[in-house]
Amino acid sequence: MSLLSLFGISDAYAQAGQASQGGLMQMLPLLIIFFVVFYFLLIRPQQKQAKDHKELLSKVAKKDEVLTSGGILGRVQEVNDDFVMIEIANSVQIKVQKQAIVGQMPKGTIKEF
Repeated sequence: MSLLSLFGISDAYAQAGQASQGGLMQMLPLLIIFFVVFYFLLIRPQQKQAKDHKELLSKVAKKDEVLTSGGILGRVQEVNDDFVMIEIANSVQIKVQKQAIVGQMPKGTIKEF
């Protein structure tokens, strides 16, 4: 009585498992193709988007019209390292994190307050 028979595994199944070693070598190219496709469809576009956002934040300057992630549209009044002061109406300014800026709007998007 073998150890495998204690667990209900017959000798035929144990031998078939040893014969399928070549299956791993056939699956390896498929795994490599899967990871290459995964990289080009998910990882690379996300890295490009992060790079574009970082570039946008580095170019934010006073008098730029920006849109925040919360949907607030305003004109930049002051830029610091981590925060930006945005005027959203006459004499109404809010301080937001620089990371909250998601887009720069064309000049003239905001009508005069």
